[in-house]
Amino acid sequence: MEIITTYRDHSVNESDIALIKNIIAAHPDRGRRFISQEVCRVWNWRQTNGALKDMVCRSLLLLLESKGFIKLPPRKSTPPNPLANRKKPLRIPVDQNPIECSLNEFSPINLEQVRRAPQEKLFNSLISEYHYLGYTHPVGEHLKYMAFSNGCPIACLAYGSAPWYIAVRDRFIGWSAETRRRNLHLIINNTRFLILPWIKVPHLASYLLALSRRGVSEDWQRIYNHPVYLLETFVNTERFSGTCYKADNWIYVGKTTGRGKLSKSNKPTLPKKAVYLYPLSKDFRKKLNRQDASASKTVPIQRARQC
Repeated sequence: MEIITTYRDHSVNESDIALIKNIIAAHPDRGRRFISQEVCRVWNWRQTNGALKDMVCRSLLLLLESKGFIKLPPRKSTPPNPLANRKKPLRIPVDQNPIECSLNEFSPINLEQVRRAPQEKLFNSLISEYHYLGYTHPVGEHLKYMAFSNGCPIACLAYGSAPWYIAVRDRFIGWSAETRRRNLHLIINNTRFLILPWIKVPHLASYLLALSRRGVSEDWQRIYNHPVYLLETFVNTERFSGTCYKADNWIYVGKTTGRGKLSKSNKPTLPKKAVYLYPLSKDFRKKLNRQDASASKTVPIQRARQC
């Protein structure tokens, strides 16, 4: 059957359009949210944790309406957009007394996952105040970690969903486009790493990296219902040398193209960054190249039979 359009690698054909129209016609008094959720249920369009892919489906429905394929019910309301109006994290003061000592003298160090925990606001504040990239609200799967010594914050680390296409990474794994689409969620990106500027402790950075990677896959499994098998990070070599990643045995695989994920140009528009990877499993390539459904977060659309 002829494919009408494609959205985020999901193809929509004429029978899908007919199905959506039937759902809209069968529920003339229901809003767009209900229509989207009903489409997800019929297609069995779900995340790994079982939740409906409601927001992705809503975007698809808007695309289909903009192209004239369907007519959605009128909007019942236009709620404020929290992403467009998001405020800078509130500044939370912390003890800034300089600390200079050896790693042994600095122990014990505790690493805590703080997303949706009382310390998350402090994490956001410190990243906003002291990280050179500042704080941006994460989209997709992500976790936030804070390191403490004697109850005082000393560092912040964040992991999030991996970018769609990184040439040197994908070659290292041996990915085809289809396998990447199926298994990208099994990689996560170390998006932020900050040791507070008044903390001067040699080897602390590589120690914290090791501490975080030992528990992050288990945390991901618990919260997002799937493991991760590979960590990645990008180092801006105009500012940093990546010493802590090298010390923790991360593997340098090359550089990004500098085009950015939204660029439509073949010319670099951003600084090229060094790409470092850390396998969390000896057979990570085998696991990242699996073709069976158990390795996949993406649930294929189940076409409803047309009567």
